[in-house]
Amino acid sequence: MLTHTANGDSRLSLWLRVREFAVPPSMIETAGLRRTAGDWAGACAAAGVDVDLDLRSAAHAYGRELAALVRADLRRLAPDLLRWHMPRIAPDGVLRPGLTVPLARYEVSGKDAGDDDVGDIASHSVYLVVRTAPAWADAGQRMSLALWDGSRSAVGERRHPHPRPSQRYRLDLHRHLWDARRSDELRVRSGADAGPTADPPLPYEEAPGRAVDRWAAEAGILLRAEGRDSGHVRVRLGARRQVVLDVRAGAVAWAAPGTPPPAVRALPTLPDAATWVLPDLELLRSGLIEAGRLHPLVASALVPDHRPAGPAPAADPPGQPRPVDCRGVRHRIGLSDGILAPLDHSPAEILREELLVALGGPPLPCLQAIDDAHRRPDCLAGVRERLDHGDTAGALAVVEGLLGPGAALRNGALRDALESAARRRIAYGLYRADLYGPGPGRVLPGKDRPRGHRARPRHSHDL
Repeated sequence: MLTHTANGDSRLSLWLRVREFAVPPSMIETAGLRRTAGDWAGACAAAGVDVDLDLRSAAHAYGRELAALVRADLRRLAPDLLRWHMPRIAPDGVLRPGLTVPLARYEVSGKDAGDDDVGDIASHSVYLVVRTAPAWADAGQRMSLALWDGSRSAVGERRHPHPRPSQRYRLDLHRHLWDARRSDELRVRSGADAGPTADPPLPYEEAPGRAVDRWAAEAGILLRAEGRDSGHVRVRLGARRQVVLDVRAGAVAWAAPGTPPPAVRALPTLPDAATWVLPDLELLRSGLIEAGRLHPLVASALVPDHRPAGPAPAADPPGQPRPVDCRGVRHRIGLSDGILAPLDHSPAEILREELLVALGGPPLPCLQAIDDAHRRPDCLAGVRERLDHGDTAGALAVVEGLLGPGAALRNGALRDALESAARRRIAYGLYRADLYGPGPGRVLPGKDRPRGHRARPRHSHDL
């Protein structure tokens, strides 16, 4: 029990950092304004989502009716809300790499395919999907939006490691996690009305953090989407651990252990979005977060009586002078002419002290504090978190607020972090252009990675 408590606390603390850094308020505000103005493409751009689909091409390939359905879904899409709910992995809380997540499924009949009648074409499904980049090209934490019809003809599909829509991470049955008009369904689908419940015992081990009380209803939704009223559903409990639910007349019973693995793999899989307790709900119930720090659509669903707060009180502007104990005297360092500088020393004194340091003398405490701010500042951890989650603008704002917009970074951990993030963003651009990654004539990710590449740890797992 203590182990579960410790693991639970660790998981929630990681989710707390994700909620702080992964989807910054500026992204939510900008994407929301563009979405409400009817600019779905602009909302995607604000939320770091690349658009790899063209509605005119979709109308030509699949018919005008399907293209109209896709257009309607794109207008409902809240890409910042989608990013908020996307699957993430430990230990960094970044987007789970290499995913193709289905958001909606459309059926195409032979007579509807294309503007030109080309004869008898078999009916098939077309999916609106969102993709995350492979781990070696995940800088910027960008996602891409596309249509998938199984042909594997688009360049984006050829370069992606898993172009087929994932059954485990599907969101087409959980539109409230990305559709702004259905976000209020989150309260019911997350089980927020039911209150916290103790998980019932499972065949193999306890299951803390799992939404077991919702599995019956969610399994029913899954089976109805497959055209059935009852049957068996597979639930993944983790690496190589799973159970089978027998859903009949609204009841759920554990299937007998020993079901042949091939038969289990062929069963419909309960999506992860229905398997685990919503992390925002756990954070609220534990008192670790307030509704005002959640995504506005999430807060309004989980805390109906919550009212958005007014404008935040003006914070102290960046670059405010900071005290330094300089040889027994209280001095200040702060921004002057756009750079961090000592405010209580004359230029002549500073020049003399810099010459003494060059000759091997001890640095003046004020100059030492400025050097520390350039090389390894107190805000370094926050800068790295923002860079890991793709918030480059936020990271640079923190750095400029500390060192000034005119500062030239000195060698050190801060400069290394910024340069590494820039090189990795170049790798993402090459991946998008199909010039980098597995394939003939391209750089292999396991050999000639750009400097600063950081592969995800092999032990990364879902949050």
